[in-house]
Amino acid sequence: MMIAEKSLVVYKNRPALVKGKEGDRILISVLKAPEKGGKKEAPQEYKVRDKDIELIHPGPLADLSGIEEAAGGSGAAAREAWELLLENGPVSLKELAELALGGYSPASAWGAFCLLLDGLYFTGSAAALSPRGREEVEAEEKKREEKRRESGERESFLKRLSVRRPELPADSRFMQDVEALAYGKSSKSRTMRDLDLSETPEDAHALLMDAGFWSAAVNPHPARFGLSVVSSGAVPDPPPAEEGRRDLTGLPAFAVDSPWSGDPDDAVSVEEGAGRVLYVHVADPAASIAADSPPEREARDRGATLYLPEGPSRMLADEALSLFALGLAETSPALTFKITLGDTGEIAATEIFPSTVRVKRLTYEEADRLLDGAGDTGEAALRALSALAEANLRRRRAAAAVNIELPETHISLDNGRVSIEPIVPYRSADMVRECMLLAGEGAALWAGGMRRGEGAGGAARPIPFPYVAQETGDLPGEILSGMAGSYQLRRCMRPRTLSARPGRHWGLGLGAYAQVTSPLRRYTDLLAHIQIRALLRGAEPLSAEELAVRLAAAEAAAAAVMQAERASRAHWTMVYLSDKKDSVWDAVALEKKGNRWVLMIPALALETQVPLRSDPAPNDPVKLTLKSVHVPRGEAVFITT
Repeated sequence: MMIAEKSLVVYKNRPALVKGKEGDRILISVLKAPEKGGKKEAPQEYKVRDKDIELIHPGPLADLSGIEEAAGGSGAAAREAWELLLENGPVSLKELAELALGGYSPASAWGAFCLLLDGLYFTGSAAALSPRGREEVEAEEKKREEKRRESGERESFLKRLSVRRPELPADSRFMQDVEALAYGKSSKSRTMRDLDLSETPEDAHALLMDAGFWSAAVNPHPARFGLSVVSSGAVPDPPPAEEGRRDLTGLPAFAVDSPWSGDPDDAVSVEEGAGRVLYVHVADPAASIAADSPPEREARDRGATLYLPEGPSRMLADEALSLFALGLAETSPALTFKITLGDTGEIAATEIFPSTVRVKRLTYEEADRLLDGAGDTGEAALRALSALAEANLRRRRAAAAVNIELPETHISLDNGRVSIEPIVPYRSADMVRECMLLAGEGAALWAGGMRRGEGAGGAARPIPFPYVAQETGDLPGEILSGMAGSYQLRRCMRPRTLSARPGRHWGLGLGAYAQVTSPLRRYTDLLAHIQIRALLRGAEPLSAEELAVRLAAAEAAAAAVMQAERASRAHWTMVYLSDKKDSVWDAVALEKKGNRWVLMIPALALETQVPLRSDPAPNDPVKLTLKSVHVPRGEAVFITT
């Protein structure tokens, strides 16, 4: 069809005026859709092919001004036209314009085309429009009415929300996008945009709290890191009954831990009268958890147990505790690391074997009382273990080990009430730490080829193993004493690295090291046990490539766990402080940064930066007053008293 100049056409569902022809192209002037707020744009000119446009009126039309306003037809008239045409076949755009809009003009032609675009009553094309069926129209009308009602309700909701006076709980249905943003499940929120608020998790969290949808008890941080707060559901099999285990039930064994620990996975013993033979008994889940089994894959995906004040989310199913944790039953299966020490405290031999042990559980406070002679059982063994640990600490310090002592706290919840308790530095905690380090060093040496004694597991050849290494840090010329010195040292620490090849761990002062004493809590420890177990059974351990793939996946997951734990601790610390405005806190000066000082509040294990009127020396005491707390941002503002 020949399209004449000054005729009305449709281009990309917008009205357009034909201006002329240039070669094989048609010059048109297109009326753009109004911008948000009703602002109109001037028509834009385009050169198009005839197949890109559709003729709806031959004209002549001088310009496009007022065509949309003139095209505004009555909804009742459109419905009447549809009713009349229900029993007839398709009609042309011209016939619809005459029937519904009282005539055929450029404006009514555009109005009729808009009825086609609207899609409520008619379908098809400008050449042949067909009325939609009655059931279709009624369903669409119902749908549109619900949408109009919903739009009106949403507009009312936004007005209430803008003044932070929502109707609870009814308005919660409108806040799902805000919650998704606060939980880190989405990066966008229509509601936040409608209120001209930044689309950040922190601002979404603040809105949810300010408007009363969330209480301070909601901790969004695990979800932001993609972590589950429910323990693994992959239940491991019990340890095989037919497996031969060395009976060590006659050897006193102690699982020493914090009173709130619920998953004891290591215990220590020493041979009576032989203070240089250490036994570290470790939970033995690898007795039944094989590589690529469901529990192993689940633990790998999680990386580590997530410890929150709300409770743990375990990398192994809760049922694994009754199967493998030490000291929960009269006897426990274990994987024992027997470490024989030389005259200078170095490891002379390492033997690893499955065992059965009888474990006595102690808190650090109870163990310290026994070390101080305040008990009548276990004193000699614990004192021998303590002496062995002290010797190992001296050995590591001689090898330039770094010792960092900064305050730590335990955060707990009791019926929604937050408690923060400083962690006391017990002697027995140091004892356990050194024994665990000896087990890790012994395991690394054993995996590297040093295997001696009964149950050594075959030829002394290196196997791929999850070694932990750390490069040497850049120490300052002068290391301060006290907390300020520990703060200096911590800033010098390089990130640790995991590899299938051994390397020196600078911070620990060890030539080789691996973590093997927490297989119920850390995946890399479980992976180490899987390698050990394969060798002890005469099977082929995982290759270096297979090990590296598992380490990479687990480390990424474990890093998310660590970040979520840190953010959750900050969250609950802010909740704890939220009702303590103007409270006074003892702090310690650590380091000056510009016009501010980095300070440590030991009772909270909280670092903060505050401008000080005076200029203290490092380690000097400072009094701080709490002025404000922002839970969603994890921020507390202190000033000097």
